[in-house]
Amino acid sequence: MELRASRIPGVISLAQGVPSFDTPDAIKNAAIEAIQKGKVAKYSLAPGTLEFRETIAQHLERENKFFDFENEIIATAGSIEAITATLLAILEPGDEVLIPDPTYTSYQPAIKVARGVPVFVSLDEENHWALDIEKFEKLITPRTKAFLFCNPNNPTGTVFSRNQLHALAQLAIKHNLYIMSDEVYKDFVYFENQGSTFPLSDKSSNSSRSNLQLYSLAELRGIRDRLIYIFSFSKAYAMTGWRIAFLATHQELAKKILAVHDALVTCAPVVSQYAGMAALELANEDVLRFKEYFQKRRDFTCKRLDKLNHVFKYQKPNSSYFVFPRIKEEMLRKIAPNGGSRQFAIELLKKAKVATVPGSAFGPSGENHVRMCFGRSEEDINTAFDRMEKFFNEQGTKINNQ
Repeated sequence: MELRASRIPGVISLAQGVPSFDTPDAIKNAAIEAIQKGKVAKYSLAPGTLEFRETIAQHLERENKFFDFENEIIATAGSIEAITATLLAILEPGDEVLIPDPTYTSYQPAIKVARGVPVFVSLDEENHWALDIEKFEKLITPRTKAFLFCNPNNPTGTVFSRNQLHALAQLAIKHNLYIMSDEVYKDFVYFENQGSTFPLSDKSSNSSRSNLQLYSLAELRGIRDRLIYIFSFSKAYAMTGWRIAFLATHQELAKKILAVHDALVTCAPVVSQYAGMAALELANEDVLRFKEYFQKRRDFTCKRLDKLNHVFKYQKPNSSYFVFPRIKEEMLRKIAPNGGSRQFAIELLKKAKVATVPGSAFGPSGENHVRMCFGRSEEDINTAFDRMEKFFNEQGTKINNQ
């Protein structure tokens, strides 16, 4: 959709998940200093510089996640490289990887690159896209090798509960499976006025649950030998172009992944490793500031969606900077009678000049939805919704006149 949008002048994009902010100055200045001091011209060790990995380990320790920086942490060229290297290390041809449905669209090609088979496990939409553990277990076969998921979830903005994750961990132990936990949006969780469940209604629920927490399976030491924890600096620190992330796992598995990582990229960009180190040490206040902006933009986006209740049903996201509304059947039939969410998104792009991502890109359960990113500026969000309101009101008039 971004490629299509680039060919149309004046498009407002709510498609790609790119934050509107620039990388914080403290991070940029640290990178500049590293360049000026001649620290970045040569390869680092394949798993990353010792200083960067030690900084990562100290940061994780503050989150109750304990890993040996010398043997269990690998700096990677973005989270998708971490994911792909891991899949190449653990899969044999034909092995199956269970992924939630809907989930981040790039998981599917990464699994296929590793000659694996992605298997979708539908989330419970009526229960705010919760993990359905019974569905996961029913789809486990002798070829199943791993679970791969993002928490918080892209595109739904769901935060999976501690109980759901513990049940998933028990399944992994029972069936001897790996767990790949991608936690790129962990810093953008909105606790107040949030519920563990949201009814699928025309407007978002105001139910609340004060004990909603972001829990990571990396805190559960009993599954250390089968867990791969993945984090990217792209979203929290507005560093999508720096291509820097890391994974943390048990040292025996780390050795296998490191061999693939070395073959793929040799090492993560060294200048970005220095930038990542500065992010962890100096940019916490920036992350909190970004979160405040995103929460305001989420609330603003939801208010604009409320005015389009003849077009969408939606659930207020707990986290990330995406909302994933369902398109109402009458409007979907009018705008995209044969093409589903893909054709709907294309028509919205061509006729309203607003780019979104069709829900079908995220798995079969994503059909009849679109993903909208509220990581963009409030001005862009406002303009996009003005255009959509005009377009949908025109379509409603046509429906009423038929």
